Amino acid sequence: MFFQQLITGISVGGIYALLATGYSLIYSLLDFSNWSHGEFAMIGAYTAIVFSTVVKAPFALAALAGVAGGALVSFLCERFAYRRIRRNGAPNMFLMIAAMGLSNVFQQASNLIFTGQYRSYPFQLPVSTVKVGSAYIGVLDVVSLLITAVVLMALIYMINKTQFGLNVRAIANNAGAAKVLGIKVDSNIAKVFLLAGSLAGVAGVLYGMKYNVFPTMGNVGLKAFIASVIGGLGSVPGAIVGAMLLGVLETFVSAYISSSLRDFFSFALLIVLLLVKPSGLFGVDVQDKA
Repeated sequence: MFFQQLITGISVGGIYALLATGYSLIYSLLDFSNWSHGEFAMIGAYTAIVFSTVVKAPFALAALAGVAGGALVSFLCERFAYRRIRRNGAPNMFLMIAAMGLSNVFQQASNLIFTGQYRSYPFQLPVSTVKVGSAYIGVLDVVSLLITAVVLMALIYMINKTQFGLNVRAIANNAGAAKVLGIKVDSNIAKVFLLAGSLAGVAGVLYGMKYNVFPTMGNVGLKAFIASVIGGLGSVPGAIVGAMLLGVLETFVSAYISSSLRDFFSFALLIVLLLVKPSGLFGVDVQDKA
């Protein structure tokens, strides 16, 4: 039972991690929390639904379309909203307010287009289990965990071993100095939004497979934000660790205490951590930052 719940918790934490890393990447560059980020997952999930039900595309292709949908909307938000606000010299609080507005717009638009009905993908999900020792592990949890692991490993490699990752780390450290060195700051910020949106798209598709697709499913972004704060805002490894801790905590609380207390324990962990270690587990400086 313990091992079974542990795998389930890590699987849930993996979905949180896909979103939390996007939060952290954007925060590391622009010092603001993108409150519309969870909606990119919702858009990705609905895009996959449309491609699989209306276009009749194979689910693998529909899933890729979902990832692309999340990436595209994220890019457009940066290009036509956040970049304009930054160029006007507005404080970071304005970016956060704009993100909150976009979040509400996306939720309302999806509610108008798709109604509030819960939707699922038009294929039979792998609901069977595999026996590991005395535990029975859901195949869907294993599939989700494997996909998440591959995506996160690719992300870590990209951040640490590529020129793009070097540019992003330079901008996060000092955008002004990076610009003097010839790094195209706006171009790399746009690429980060594309990357973060694609990660959110993967999270949305996996979340839709595990549960359902509905207009307010982007609210899962709040859990991802909690995870990124636990790990340390601006730290990608911290976001992953924080997400896994949160996913495991919620799963064990639901299994051994009560599912109605899951959110209580999540926020309690956040509050305790902020009191003991405000910078998060990985010690990233969090002064101000909306």
